[in-house]
Amino acid sequence: MKSGELSFHHPLAFWAGCALLVGGVLSHLPMFLMGRHTGWQMVGMAMDGWMLTGMALIPLGLGLAFHGLMPRLRQMRHVSAGGEHLQFHLADSVALNREHWKVVAVLVVALTVDVMKPATTGFVIPGLTAEYGISTRSAGWLALVALMGTTVGSLLWGRLADIYGRRAAILLSALMFMGTAICGAMPAFGWNLAMCFLMGASAGGLLPITFTLMAEIIPTAHRGWLLVALGGIGTSAGYLAAAAAATWLEPLFSWRALWLLGLPTGALIIFLNRFIPESPRFLSAAGLPDQARAVLARFSGALPVERDAVGTATALNTPAASVAPGRLLRGPHARIGAGLATCGIGWGLVTFGFVLWLPVNLVRLGVDASAASALLAQSALLALPGIGVVVWFYHRWSTIKALVAFIALTVLALAAFAVIDLGGLRSVAATTLATAALLVSSGGVIAMLIPYAAEIYPAHVRGTGAGMIAASSKFGGILGAGLGVLGLFEHIALSALLIALAMAASGLMLARHGVETRGQRLEDIQHALGVSAA
Repeated sequence: MKSGELSFHHPLAFWAGCALLVGGVLSHLPMFLMGRHTGWQMVGMAMDGWMLTGMALIPLGLGLAFHGLMPRLRQMRHVSAGGEHLQFHLADSVALNREHWKVVAVLVVALTVDVMKPATTGFVIPGLTAEYGISTRSAGWLALVALMGTTVGSLLWGRLADIYGRRAAILLSALMFMGTAICGAMPAFGWNLAMCFLMGASAGGLLPITFTLMAEIIPTAHRGWLLVALGGIGTSAGYLAAAAAATWLEPLFSWRALWLLGLPTGALIIFLNRFIPESPRFLSAAGLPDQARAVLARFSGALPVERDAVGTATALNTPAASVAPGRLLRGPHARIGAGLATCGIGWGLVTFGFVLWLPVNLVRLGVDASAASALLAQSALLALPGIGVVVWFYHRWSTIKALVAFIALTVLALAAFAVIDLGGLRSVAATTLATAALLVSSGGVIAMLIPYAAEIYPAHVRGTGAGMIAASSKFGGILGAGLGVLGLFEHIALSALLIALAMAASGLMLARHGVETRGQRLEDIQHALGVSAA
């Protein structure tokens, strides 16, 4: 079977693995259905033979399916041993066509499913704590373990995408979503923690790879705004899907149904796999020029793809620069990568630290406790139109300047909280304005951060680079959760100023070392980085 002009390595192994995976998950349902007489509670149940068999089938099916989807390892090994690299340009001057929009639609679905997984965590905690009889603080380990998983997954999946392909990495996440659906049938909290880590890893891995594939498929003129719009729409749709599932399914089948949704949502991505092409830039770097030409022809409407609409060469026989993953920490990408990683850590501290403690701190700043949640909801609604503003600035003004500008706005919003706290300005209007400004600015930062990272790294390590920046934002979340436990965010001004300093440092680094990507081909961006390094 072919998809995106690249065959599965072993189609039979892939589909057999999928069948074992589905069978393993379904074998947990008999025990789950036993809970229909007890309000779907399974706590304390002993695992029966069906469940134990299913737990054995899932890793077997996952390994078999992943082996089956790995592309053309023989050619790839030849390249790594010194084979010729051919660099192919996508037909960057063509207009968006039906094939482009198919990819956009499928990746929006994939990102929606991806965001839905961690977003579900907040909805399951109340029911989970009640069933297992644990404290809210103990249940908080679920979110922390998920964050750890997303950090590991972003790094691991990024590297997998550079070795086995963007499409293979996306489908691996879908398979993991299906397998970790058994989290909804676990009779003990410890099993939930283990499954939540694996779910987080697959969710954290899928996020940067969708942006990587999009960056390498979409024509230059539309790449920037579609990348940012993909993040904004996918994130919003994911949270809405999680909220809708909690509203409709939780009253009927308890919190466990929200985890069990991993099976059909992961299967949806597998079903759509024929519409997920492999990146022609990856194919070229992997030593598969014929497949790269076929994908390019699919999007440009010409075969073989040798010239674009204005007659410039789209196929270059120039050897691509070989870039090892370790070189991301030094050389021309080191300083810009440091700025992006620092920004990611700062954003994680804002989102999973400062904002997480805002309901408590708003009361300290003079907002009535009953009105604090309403204020946050209103501020979040104000932040939604901000995505449109981000898209406009990123596409029409400047990619790097827009990112730096929103970092600066985040710094100013944090500074405003410090002034309100230190100056004793107990004004609901001022607090509301600062809250809305923080949510809008930080939302703009994350909407641009990973798309920008997907543009600046070379094809050989683009997945690794985007994954590294995505991991930095999750690592910031882990720091934020830990510092929250230690009580840092109880000191509003101190925490605001410390995070503002980190964000300001990242803004200065990016203002100094960032490169403009608006209207630039991905290969031209690498040339600009090489010139600046020289």
